[in-house]
Amino acid sequence: MENNIIIQMKNIRKSFAGVPVLKGIDLTVKKSEVLAVIGPSGSGKSTLFNGLTGSRQHVGNWPGKTVERKDGFFSHNGITYKIVDLPGTYSLDATSPDEAVTRDVCLGKIKDESQQDAFLCVVDATNLRLHLGLVLEVIELGRPVLLVLNMMDEARRRGIQINAQKLSERLGIPVVETVAKTTSGVANLIDALSQQKFALPQTEMNGLVGDQHQKVAQILSDVVVFSDHEDKRTEFLDRIFLHPVLGLISLTVLMFVVFQAVFTWAAPFQDAIESTFTWLGEQIGALISQPLLHSLVVDGVIAGAGGVVVFLPQILILFFFILVLEESGYLPRAAFLLDKLMFKAGLSGRAFIPLLSSFACAVPGIMATRSISDPRDRFTTIMVAPLMTCSARLPVYALLIAAFIPNQMVWGIFNLQGLVLFGLYMSGIVSALCVSIVMKFLQKDKSQHALLLELPSYRIPDLKSVGIGLLDRAKIFLKRVGGIIFALSILLWFLCTFPQAPDGATQPAIDYSFAGMLGHLIQPIFAPIGFNWQICIALIPAMAAREVVVAALGTVYALSGADDDAVAQGLSHLISMDGTGWSLATGLSLLVWFIYAPHCLATLATVRRETGSWKYVAIMATYLFGLAYLMSFFTYQIASRIWG
Repeated sequence: MENNIIIQMKNIRKSFAGVPVLKGIDLTVKKSEVLAVIGPSGSGKSTLFNGLTGSRQHVGNWPGKTVERKDGFFSHNGITYKIVDLPGTYSLDATSPDEAVTRDVCLGKIKDESQQDAFLCVVDATNLRLHLGLVLEVIELGRPVLLVLNMMDEARRRGIQINAQKLSERLGIPVVETVAKTTSGVANLIDALSQQKFALPQTEMNGLVGDQHQKVAQILSDVVVFSDHEDKRTEFLDRIFLHPVLGLISLTVLMFVVFQAVFTWAAPFQDAIESTFTWLGEQIGALISQPLLHSLVVDGVIAGAGGVVVFLPQILILFFFILVLEESGYLPRAAFLLDKLMFKAGLSGRAFIPLLSSFACAVPGIMATRSISDPRDRFTTIMVAPLMTCSARLPVYALLIAAFIPNQMVWGIFNLQGLVLFGLYMSGIVSALCVSIVMKFLQKDKSQHALLLELPSYRIPDLKSVGIGLLDRAKIFLKRVGGIIFALSILLWFLCTFPQAPDGATQPAIDYSFAGMLGHLIQPIFAPIGFNWQICIALIPAMAAREVVVAALGTVYALSGADDDAVAQGLSHLISMDGTGWSLATGLSLLVWFIYAPHCLATLATVRRETGSWKYVAIMATYLFGLAYLMSFFTYQIASRIWG
């Protein structure tokens, strides 16, 4: 049928070859397939997804759901494949919102979601005993399936011999062997897809009796030969990383190294970005003679965007470490290691990964709590997730640390600024534990819930997947700069510029503007914590996104009549100048404020979607603002008495 359509379309094109309107129009019918990737967490399905689609991906939500989805595309032999990466699950019997989405997709229950042509069922070849149960459930759906045996290199290293042909015969579906991280076998998978080897199960698995566990045991005894080869590498590393003392020391050292790297590695790239934006402002500013337009472009747009983009290297370094730890198999072990400590604080070990994700951004961290099946643990994790120091705080921290903390070495090996940054991150962690302890005390449900985690083998991170992850994060960050931060920078410039100063004005023009009026109006509220009116102005647009405060301060000070040479030296120089700058106490107070203050409307909106209640949004905003003001008050008052 398809071939007849193509022939007819070619004849139409020949018949109308001379018609101008049809020139350049491709009348060839192109076939497309929609494939859903399903598999347990840690099976390598996301690595396989990245290997197939590369950077041709987009992230969104499922229709009517807050659960994140990833779609990707690739073409082969004239066929375009749409790949849908489903949330990881061990069974279609869902126990969490993530697993519920996978179940609903498989059963066709999600409205407006197109029917998949086939399922790519990805399993870890070293853990078939646990993963084959999901395969049997998918087969029972009666839909086209292709089984992908991933991590075959690790299986062979352990002496696990799998007869893929016999496994295919027993299950009645095609089987392809792959090593996703090295793309080995991926070409065979693509060939199998192009040949449409995925098909309906060809057998009812005759000879298999009993429940699912018994059927899995029968299949394994028939197609798998296990050798008594222990994974000595994983065993050795686990003796260190899962040790109750050495494991905690290793985790602390690892986090310390990360925060040192954020400052030291990023410095050359930041200098280059800062110089580029300074040059750009000078070049474009020289072409604009109209004062207001010059101020808008140079002080509003370029200064606002440049003040935020300069921190992109630090954010990418932080994400790099998170992605590497995830790819290596370390994160589940960190969750297991911290489970006992987190339980005492009213949290589950499963909360570790959502909280770690919150170091990058609280929004995906809160969304990741869907993997926590217990409602009490999930609610507590959502409430404390904003206390993790997200990447949006990093520009603020970097600005204030550079302004008030000397760039010097401690004991010859540690950067003092890196130590302060580490202390800020640890303050957020300790505060989160304290808040969760209070919430545990207030909650009526005192039941205990066991932590069940699969600990995958240690593996070398796939650099391609890490690179794709970093590219995605860079795009998200730059979109924020090009979208909300750009818009807010222009809005703030307008508020700081109009109305203009009257004739004979003795104060800087910004004092007569809308922003200046508002800043002076609310400044008495924040005076006990050391904030001046310029900071008060910057805190308002920062409600939309924390990093906007840097651009806002840059705009405010650029329009405050500051010396041109001082402006050229950067914002950190302006706020730390003797006589006209901030005191050390004010700088420390603002640092503490941003540990707690919920300056992110996206986070609050996500809490509303995840909990379904504005009440919890109000509770979160109230307690975070209360903590921010209280801790900043203590910090400012104590620091003022010590350093003046």
